[in-house]
Amino acid sequence: MDRKRIVSGIRPTGDLHIGHYLGVLKNWVELQRDYQCFYFVADWHALTSEFRDPGVIRKSSRDMVMTWLSVGIDPQASVIFRQSDIKNHAELFLLLSMITPVPWLERNPAYKELREELKEKDLSNLGFLGYPVLQAADIVMYHADKVPIGEDQLPHLELTREIVRRFNFLYGEGILKEPREILTEAARVLGIDGRKMSKSYGNAIFIYETEESLRQKVMQMFTDVKRLRKKDPGEPEDCNLYPLHEYFTDEETRREIQAGCRSADLGCVECKKILIGNLVSEFQPVWEKIDYYRDHASLIDDIIRQGATRAGEESEATMEKVRAAMRMSG
Repeated sequence: MDRKRIVSGIRPTGDLHIGHYLGVLKNWVELQRDYQCFYFVADWHALTSEFRDPGVIRKSSRDMVMTWLSVGIDPQASVIFRQSDIKNHAELFLLLSMITPVPWLERNPAYKELREELKEKDLSNLGFLGYPVLQAADIVMYHADKVPIGEDQLPHLELTREIVRRFNFLYGEGILKEPREILTEAARVLGIDGRKMSKSYGNAIFIYETEESLRQKVMQMFTDVKRLRKKDPGEPEDCNLYPLHEYFTDEETRREIQAGCRSADLGCVECKKILIGNLVSEFQPVWEKIDYYRDHASLIDDIIRQGATRAGEESEATMEKVRAAMRMSG
């Protein structure tokens, strides 16, 4: 019996940080064991915000795939490809845009949220307004059964389902598949300044760091503001740094940290040093693999090329059905 399908992608707009690692990549590694996964570099999506300097997209695309492979994405188990290599995505986006009412896009709650998060970017373009339609094309092109998302992305997926339902109503039931969600627990990852970790805020700890740069960033992180001196007791739940211990520190050590913080027997510097050691242990193998792929860049190109071949075959089969249903083929 064929395995169910997963489709997911990431915009290549710079280096990936540990928020991506905890919120997306670790989940991707697990999913590929039970599902047939299509993981793509969403470079056309990246153009909505990076159109003034698209060169960063090309470099980030290769670097991102290197990171995926280094954390455990297996090109033998998953199809890894670049969105722009599959021109059928653009055709399906165009066709779906013809049946998608503009008010559906304007009511998208993520539209305003992204404008705020990326307010330093010029987002007054049609591509940004219409990106949910391109996103729908990405998903339904490969007949995804499920899409891994957080709860905040549910409106995105519901819009995709609405577009699918409208298409199937107009042109024939069952041509496109309605995807369902796999809800993933969004990791609460704060940056070194206490805000949400983001490249645009300049507060990120990246997956690929040197041990020294990682140490410097962790040592800068805000902790419990009530702990002005080491002898002041603190509360881990009020600390911006402590949530990272939940992901990178074992349970016994976490209990010791909690007790030491509340009794003021453990200072913030000591707490940070524990986290630094655990982060180095977690990411040292990843750094070594990234270094290997950087020295063997042709392997990345081969993997992307092979993924494009597989994705191209799948997408063309879908488009043949779509064109026939819309009477756009001979």
